[in-house]
Amino acid sequence: MAAIQHFILVFDHQQGRLVTEPLMFGDDSKSALVRYSELERTHRDNSNMDIVLVGSDSIETVKVTHANYFDGTAAFSKYLANIEAHRSA
Repeated sequence: MAAIQHFILVFDHQQGRLVTEPLMFGDDSKSALVRYSELERTHRDNSNMDIVLVGSDSIETVKVTHANYFDGTAAFSKYLANIEAHRSA
């Protein structure tokens, strides 16, 4: 069985895209967690930012399991939610 690889995704809903290439840490979970914590602190007041730490066998699998961060559907979903919220207000 292959070791779990760690990846961090930094997605900006306002821009509708990943703001960096996926950060790759290999099997170094400690470094991944430290960087994840730093990014969470940096963006804690920005509700448009999603910081996601993912463990997987490969980046290809992450692109399937978290496809909404790679194909633009995450941004579109948030856009639709905002429209619905304004209709209800």
